[in-house]
Amino acid sequence: MKVIQVGIGGMGNAWINAVLKSSEVEFAGFVEVSEAIIEEQAGRYNIDRSRIFKSLGDAVKKIHADAVINVTPPQFHKDVSCLAMDAGLPVLSEKPLAGTLSDALAIVHKSDETGVLHMVTQNYRYHVPIQTVKQVLDSGELGKIGAVTVEFFKGPHFGGFREEMPYPLIIDMSIHHFDLMRFFLDSNPVSVYGRSWNPPWSWYKGDASASVSLKFANGAVVAYNGSWCSNGQETPWNANWRFECEKGVVTLKDDQVYVEHLMGVEGSEGFRNSLHDEVALVPPFAMEREAQAYLLHEFYEAVTSGKAPATTCQDNIKSLGIVFDVVQSFATGEVVQSTV
Repeated sequence: MKVIQVGIGGMGNAWINAVLKSSEVEFAGFVEVSEAIIEEQAGRYNIDRSRIFKSLGDAVKKIHADAVINVTPPQFHKDVSCLAMDAGLPVLSEKPLAGTLSDALAIVHKSDETGVLHMVTQNYRYHVPIQTVKQVLDSGELGKIGAVTVEFFKGPHFGGFREEMPYPLIIDMSIHHFDLMRFFLDSNPVSVYGRSWNPPWSWYKGDASASVSLKFANGAVVAYNGSWCSNGQETPWNANWRFECEKGVVTLKDDQVYVEHLMGVEGSEGFRNSLHDEVALVPPFAMEREAQAYLLHEFYEAVTSGKAPATTCQDNIKSLGIVFDVVQSFATGEVVQSTV
């Protein structure tokens, strides 16, 4: 399957490498508007300059391709993705689905209207620690999930558009964790409430720290605390998670998964202690492919065989909807009822 990659700097490197390692997908060409990035990446990956175009419209007129990988900044996702779908080319797009809810809805409408696949790269679903947690939860051994605590603390200095965003943590990063909440819980939120702030040392223009409470349709409540300007004791990118369940607890800490089962209650009256077994380290779930490699293979199968992927734009807008509900709560100081 031949693809055109739109955007080859930054995260574009991850997708260039994923395609170069794939036996199923190869490059037909590239689109990039920055001469500096073209110069750098053409040299790094030995790309023939004649295969690099300044617009997707120009590329689709001059080369044959079967699909498009969209790795542009979020504000350009709608134009690139809709142009591709109008040309009949399935799209694998970096998250978030779009920079605004209206743009995201336009992409979903275009996919529905044309019948062309649009898939979003929620690669965190396909990390080994995440899949290990999912297997434990889906086994039913711990019963119903009542509450979830998520902690995410990092201090990355990206430069570029992320440092200019109004809510960089929530818009560009927390979409991964919100999507994982839906993935783990097999449910969607019914309401959210959040507060954001920017510490005095932050190098971001917008609020880079936040605390959010989310109530899900299945009754679970999630407490999410995070920062993108942390100054130490960082968590993994997957975040640290704790699931309070009917029959015990499962935690994901530093990308290791642990389970403790509730065994009963000590005594028969007065103050009584809960009894638990020993905390056990869960063996990692075996995966042939992870992250971008997994998603690229899933995209290939969807395009070539029609097998529906998990993270279509029609599903992913529910994850993105959480982002904009949270931002609305930041702005109003009120609980926001989910509508997407």
